[in-house]
Amino acid sequence: MIVVVLRTLILYALVIVALRMMGKREIGQLQPFELVVILMISDLAVVPSENVGIPLLSGIIPILVLLSASMTLAWISLKSERARDIICGKPSILIERGKILEDELKKNCYNLTDLLEELRLKNVPNIADVEYAILENNGQVSVIPKSQKRPAIPEDFQITPPFEGLPLALILDGKLNQRNLDKSNKDLDWLRSELQKQTILRIEDVLLASIDSSGKLFAQAKLRGSKNNHR
Repeated sequence: MIVVVLRTLILYALVIVALRMMGKREIGQLQPFELVVILMISDLAVVPSENVGIPLLSGIIPILVLLSASMTLAWISLKSERARDIICGKPSILIERGKILEDELKKNCYNLTDLLEELRLKNVPNIADVEYAILENNGQVSVIPKSQKRPAIPEDFQITPPFEGLPLALILDGKLNQRNLDKSNKDLDWLRSELQKQTILRIEDVLLASIDSSGKLFAQAKLRGSKNNHR
């Protein structure tokens, strides 16, 4: 029994390392060859973990081979545009200048119902508002609305809004993140003072506290022993 557990843990760790080396993309963002590698790696890892009679190397070696092949193809696709087109394919334009391209729909086995569904998911319920719709290699549809149907942005009104950086989490579940506090150019005394303004006396009572680029603090207390506070 212990042998089975150890074999399973070893294979599990190897699969995790392999997936990490392949990048951080979600399943829906993977290229076809990457998805095939993931499916094959999962199958190869299951067999040795279930059957003790199969040598562990019989599962490890094929996984390493697939990982090497995947990374090699990824490297080649990065270096050569032509190879990338062969390995990953090319995006397909489904709608061009407001006109549906029927041949592209048939070529990609894409029907009008699928197209309308994707447009709705992109918050474009009216197909008449679409200038371009592009079927990407990962299966997602990129939608470019017509210029008069796009949401207004500050640049349209010649407005330059102030810079907004990423907020920093200073406290998570009652634990202070000293690194982020230093990065925000604030000290512990300032943080305690701001929390007291929101009737939060202890850092341990904070569920979440974050600071934005303008120096404003958002804080919410835990439910027990302290009521929620917002700023």
